[in-house]
Amino acid sequence: MNKIATYVKAERKKAGLTQEEFAVRSGLGLRFVRELEQGKETVRLDKVNQALAMFGKEAVPGRIEED
Repeated sequence: MNKIATYVKAERKKAGLTQEEFAVRSGLGLRFVRELEQGKETVRLDKVNQALAMFGKEAVPGRIEED
C-alpha cells in the first residue's frame, strides 16, 4: 500500500469515520475512497488532494523516496 493510502485510511479511522461517512464529508465518491485506500495507482490528483484536505494536507511534487 502506498503512503497516501496508508495515511488517509489511518486518519479516517482516527477521526472515527467509516469510508461512507468520509466520502460524504469530503464530497468524494465511495468508490474513489475505497480505491484510494487500497492504493490504486491511477487516481486523480485533484481528488487525492480533496481527500487530504480533510486533514489539512496536500500532495505536492517531491523527490522519490526509496523504501
